[in-house]
Amino acid sequence: MITIQSALTGLLLGGLYALMAAGVSVTWGVLRIINLAHFGMILISAYLTFQLASDWGLDPILTLAVTVPAMFVAGGALQWAYDRLGISELNSLLASFGLLIVIVQLVSNVWSADFQRMSAAVNPYATASVGIGRLVFPVTTLLAFLVAVAFIAAAELVLRRTFAGRALRAFAEDRTIASAFGIDHRRLGIVLGGLSGATAAVAGMLFALANALTPATAFEWFGIVFAVVILGGIGHLTGTLAAGLLVGALSGVVSVLLSPAAAPFVLFTAIVLALLLRPRGLFVRAAQ
Repeated sequence: MITIQSALTGLLLGGLYALMAAGVSVTWGVLRIINLAHFGMILISAYLTFQLASDWGLDPILTLAVTVPAMFVAGGALQWAYDRLGISELNSLLASFGLLIVIVQLVSNVWSADFQRMSAAVNPYATASVGIGRLVFPVTTLLAFLVAVAFIAAAELVLRRTFAGRALRAFAEDRTIASAFGIDHRRLGIVLGGLSGATAAVAGMLFALANALTPATAFEWFGIVFAVVILGGIGHLTGTLAAGLLVGALSGVVSVLLSPAAAPFVLFTAIVLALLLRPRGLFVRAAQ
């Protein structure tokens, strides 16, 4: 029963991993930008959630009314800068990592390097749970799972059923041909960057609901998020969701059967095997 509980809890937590990875995956796959500053936007959003809930008494979920527009603008502006400066895929990795360092230092200066956590008085979600038989699931992980599924489903619908979505997919396949057919990739890129920033805001809020915050937390997300991106297939949102759930469940089971310290070893072994056997991702069809 403990193993089942851990696997299901990890599976639900995988929704948060998928949501964190979605913005990185889609900007990398479509715009050819490896945007490590995305982690910084998640971090800032988490701290803003903490600040607005603790000082202003806002419900943590309602802080999205502030953080989502702010991160949408930040994400769009960042993509505009990448495009205007003509930053290549490799250079974007270096430039965005430098920007992440700046963001982490800024957060340290504003909120200090000490642990910060919302109190139970302003964050009732942290202690709430839902029981199904003998299984108990924290509300925070259930919420992360439901939000991730809803977001991925909506994003896939937009990409496959709307003109803007089809234009983005065409641009990802062949930029030259897409531009020849009149697709304004710069404007679409800015919108996509903004939407990526909006997902960072939601992920930051969900992380802050269940966890203590430190500026260095942003670096701890690297391994999990890139594992999800690689296993799911770069730019494939449905695969990102499936990979997030897989990574979460695998980490939960390994932590119980072996130890929490063994979870990264098993996870990165899986990444190496995936790169060797399915380099385009576990959940990407060969024809794609």
